[in-house]
Amino acid sequence: MGALDYLSNFCTVTSIRRSKRKPMQTVEIKVKMDCDGCERRVKHAVTSMKGVKTVEVIRKQSRVKVSGYVDPNKVLKRVKSRTGKRAEFWPYIPQHLVYYPYVAGVYDKRAPSGYVRNVVQAFPATSSSSTGPEEERIVSLFSDDNVHACSIM
Repeated sequence: MGALDYLSNFCTVTSIRRSKRKPMQTVEIKVKMDCDGCERRVKHAVTSMKGVKTVEVIRKQSRVKVSGYVDPNKVLKRVKSRTGKRAEFWPYIPQHLVYYPYVAGVYDKRAPSGYVRNVVQAFPATSSSSTGPEEERIVSLFSDDNVHACSIM
């Protein structure tokens, strides 16, 4: 059957356009929700979209996670238009991923505990500077697995 299917593709003319499928991704949005009604409205606005697989609403953090074959900008626009609330992409990342969590502009009082604002200044410079590689070399002398051992001894 494989050979016949292969040959039949040359004989038939198809006018069906194949649409490019969006990649599976997770979109995180910050929306202020005060009550169960707000939470329900936000969840309903997103679940009715085409391509959405899962929706997780975390009211305590004012956070909505949407997973599926969706466009992030369309999800954000849908939340803004259907709920009438101000929404933005999730601006925070876990604090343990940031090298310099107390650089100006990183620490945010409104951030959930354990999160800081995602800004460029929080990460080491990618250019070849004299302090960058030296600092990495010093940090790598110590082990996080065994804090009482180091490679100096």
